[in-house]
Amino acid sequence: MAEPDTGGRRNEILRLLQESDTARGVAGLADELRVHPNTVRFHLNALVRTGDVEQVSGGTAGPGRPPVLFRAVRRMDPAGPTNYRLLADIMTSHFETNTDDPRAAAAELGRRWGPSLVRRQPQGEPSRQETLAELTDVLADVGFRPDPPVGRSRPRITLRHCPFYELVTRYGETICGLHLGLMQGVLAAIRGPVSVAGLDPLVEPDLCVAHLSTTPGWRRE
Repeated sequence: MAEPDTGGRRNEILRLLQESDTARGVAGLADELRVHPNTVRFHLNALVRTGDVEQVSGGTAGPGRPPVLFRAVRRMDPAGPTNYRLLADIMTSHFETNTDDPRAAAAELGRRWGPSLVRRQPQGEPSRQETLAELTDVLADVGFRPDPPVGRSRPRITLRHCPFYELVTRYGETICGLHLGLMQGVLAAIRGPVSVAGLDPLVEPDLCVAHLSTTPGWRRE
């Protein structure tokens, strides 16, 4: 039975493969690490499953099956450090410095992107309740923590969290315009009787309010 990976043995094997210019075999790795070949084989199989290592066939000068060799998959580490905040700062700053109306430009971008967030394309014309349910689901998926819609004469959705709050402190108008556009794009894709008339940001320290209205010209058969 192969030993569990208790001492970073798997990482040692991966490091040796990453440092090697050529693919390596089980026996050579086992000799270098002074462990049983079955231990190396166990960890290599695990590394192949995670996509960190790939198996290749070695050449052979004589009869018989070619040896099985392994080499590290050379790629960026998807689990490494990320800096999406910097990316968001750069892109938001572009709106601020390269458009005459950053809020309007961000809202238009949101309207174009919003339809891609809709999970269920409606069959026919959805009801008001179906439209609001889908909008609420999308907002929850994005991270806005919406409360259920309230009110009939002046309906609204309250948002309890801003997933881009760090940017709002610097680019409030632009980011809030993007939020408004996203909701408008979602509702345009749903093609229901509801539209977003406006968005009031941070009416309370932990609360934004989206004001809804009936889509002009909508009529349910």
